[in-house]
This record gives sequence, structure tokens and C-alpha cells, in this order.
Amino acid sequence: MMYGFYNSLPQRINAQIFKYLFFCNYSALSKLCAMQKVICICGAGTMGYGIAQVFAIKKFKTILFDVNAEQLAVAKKMIYSNLDHLVAKDKIAVEDSEAANERLSITTNISDCKADVVIEAIIENIETKAMLYQQLEAVVEPETIIVSNTSSLSINALQEQFKYPQRFAGIHFFNPAPLMKLVEVIRGKQTKENIINKLVDLCAVIDKKPVVCNDSPGFIVNRVARHYYLEAMHIAEHENVSIENIDAIMQATGFKLGPFQLMDLIGIDINLAVTQGLYKAFDNIERFEPSAMQIEKVTQRNLGKKTGKGFYDYNPKKA
Repeated sequence: MMYGFYNSLPQRINAQIFKYLFFCNYSALSKLCAMQKVICICGAGTMGYGIAQVFAIKKFKTILFDVNAEQLAVAKKMIYSNLDHLVAKDKIAVEDSEAANERLSITTNISDCKADVVIEAIIENIETKAMLYQQLEAVVEPETIIVSNTSSLSINALQEQFKYPQRFAGIHFFNPAPLMKLVEVIRGKQTKENIINKLVDLCAVIDKKPVVCNDSPGFIVNRVARHYYLEAMHIAEHENVSIENIDAIMQATGFKLGPFQLMDLIGIDINLAVTQGLYKAFDNIERFEPSAMQIEKVTQRNLGKKTGKGFYDYNPKKA
């Protein structure tokens, strides 16, 4: 059977398979197949371009799509800057940086989003995502895997927007995507198990650590971590403790970032959206009640590092 499959392939692929069969193992062969895939990321925000950088470095042809050309230009500039930083730190070679740049393309045309795997990383709004999914299904092949990087919306609810819901799942990267190893792979009610298996294999190829879970409010990490943020804001609001002291003491106990530093990094609006989603999903239970302190920041559009100000001020001080 294997011999017949081998003979049916083009000669140039035969040579690669021959090499892997005799000098490696089947795991390496599966990685070879995965490395030939095309990945498309929809959404050129912080998470979107971070995910695109990960795949471009790992030798995937990578397409970054956004309807906003200016945002795409910013994203491309940030990826190039990040790659230059990695070269300066001797994390990757100059040749690898240049190759990653060549593998990356940006587009505002949804018709260019033809890929083996499409990762949606746009605004956390189910109606907006549904519109994108409808456009994608008109462009991609039925066997294309489509996943959402949502951190707060139900995968089951998003799945209802599809003509082919069995090929949809969640794949939740953490910020910053190039550095954070953990990835949640979320199974919807209609997701085929082979899709989950392929996503787990894909995570392994890009050196991430996948954890599979069923769809539930907050998945695993955001649900467990909610009180890291909420209790910290409650203490700051009601116990007259500064955010600097709260962050400092949490770092002293072993956390890399304090809760306020972490919210500024993630984006206060994104963090609030997750809390509001959990609050609603659990029938407004008190332990998930959003903080007035955080709501005020979002109302003022002080969203953290991405806007230059959040719980901390990141704007350079004038002399």
C-alpha cells in the first residue's frame, strides 16, 4: 500500500519522502507534510501579526489579511522589527530573517485567503466574525480548516455560522504569540476529531504546547486567571493599595508580570471583554463581576501599551 502511494507522487516529492523514510521516522515525515502548508491569518492586530510571525519563521508560507491597509503596513513593520531584534539577539540568523520576510505576504483582498489553515484573529464580536466566515467559506476549499483565536466567545456559537461547521475549532494563542508556548485547542460540539488532531500536530511543528479542551466559558486559562485580575482591582479600589505595590508583590512571589502590567500588555479592552463574557455566561454571578476601575479605563480609551496608556503611562516623558 505504501509503495503504491509512493509511486503515485511526483518525483521531486518522492525524493524527499525517500530521505525521510530511511533516515528519519514517521513523525518527521508528518512534519515535512505540515511544513508544506499555507497559513492565512485574518486580522493584523497585535495577536494577528504575532501569530503570522510565528508561522513565517517556522517556514510556512504565511498570508496576513486585514481590511485596513494602514494596519497591515503597521503589522508588517512590526514583524520586520521583531525579526531584526531576534537577529540582534542571535536568536535567529540573518538568512532566516530574510527568508521569513519572503514567506510573508499581506493583503486586503479576501480572495487571497486561500490556505490549508485559516486563523481568524479579528475583533471579539460574533456578528463581525460571522460576516468574515461567510466570506471565507466562499473562497476556501471545503477541507480548509478554519479556526478562531477568540479568547472570550463560544466556539459552539461561532460554529453555527458555518456551512461546514465540522472543520471549525478554536486555537487560542497567548500574547505575545512569538514568546508564549501555550496554545489552547478548543473543540466545538460539531468539530471532527481529526481536525483537533491536525491542530495539535500543527502546534507541535511551531514549537507550541497545545492543550485540548471542550468549549466552555473562558476555556481553561482565562477562566482560572480571571481572579488574578479581578481581585487585584478590588484590592486597589477598596483597600487603598497602589497598583505598583500589587504588581511588585505578585512578581516577588514568582509571577513574571503583575496583574496590572499583564492587563496593559494584553489590552484592557480585551481583558474586560473576557470578564464580561464570563459574567454573562455564569448568569451575572458576583465572582465574575467586571471592575468599575477597568470599565473606566476602556471608556477613556486608555487600553494599555497599544494606546500608550493604561494602568501605567508608556508615553515618553518630555524633558
